[in-house]
Amino acid sequence: MRKVFFAGLITIGIATSSLGFDAVAQQPSGSPSSNSSSGAPLPSLPQTSPMPSPQPSTSRPEPNSSPAAPTSPAAQLPVEPPAPSPNSAQPPTTAPKPTPANDTTGKTAAKPVIDPENTLVMELKDGRVLIALRPDLAPKNVARIKELTRKNFYNGLVFHRVIPAFIAQGGDPKGDGSGGTGVSLDAEFSNEPHVRGVVSMARKPDDVNSADSQFFIVIGEAAPQLDGQYTVIGKVVEGMDHVMRIRKGSRALNGSVHNPDKIIKMTVLADEQKTGTVKK
Repeated sequence: MRKVFFAGLITIGIATSSLGFDAVAQQPSGSPSSNSSSGAPLPSLPQTSPMPSPQPSTSRPEPNSSPAAPTSPAAQLPVEPPAPSPNSAQPPTTAPKPTPANDTTGKTAAKPVIDPENTLVMELKDGRVLIALRPDLAPKNVARIKELTRKNFYNGLVFHRVIPAFIAQGGDPKGDGSGGTGVSLDAEFSNEPHVRGVVSMARKPDDVNSADSQFFIVIGEAAPQLDGQYTVIGKVVEGMDHVMRIRKGSRALNGSVHNPDKIIKMTVLADEQKTGTVKK
């Protein structure tokens, strides 16, 4: 009986050793890789053993990104950032204090000085909007916008992408975010913050030097995630209430607007003054 029992142990040990070798040999040799459409690798997840069998990949939105309306590659803005993690460092969230209507002496605050040659007049369905351009920040981009405006390029174009409390984007001749003039502009980034009313050039997410004709207006309190990433060309100095009434899109569709509002007409103020067509 002892000999049989001992021989049985040897047989069991050999079988266990053989099973362990087969299990290691059949384990997948590589770890799964992320399929990020942006090209930037996603953080790898902690591995557990045994590894699951690889499955065919399916097209899915990237983590932490909002679904976008189906368009071809075009000038686009980054999707609103996801809600911050409680443990992650974030910039201060305190809203900027409103500028007082009157100063300490009781006098009405002075209106910004208007340079007609560097002021755009944009007619919307609800009224007139003045945009003070900033050639001191972005001379080449400002010059191009004025050139297109004087060619009546923007007349009738729509605000195709309007995300509530974020931005209103327009200037695309195709009306879907995929169009432009075919002339790319180099980035002229500055330290100017993206606060309500600021006008910046839209671009492709993967190319900072791809701005063309599309632009956006900040309609939220502020968008610090855009600072230093997009070329600021000016700011709304009159008629911001009309901008805030532009028809908004669905967050679920990344701001895509059904039956969007149009830029009825856009001109340079100096040209209106020369022709005597300035509206009060």
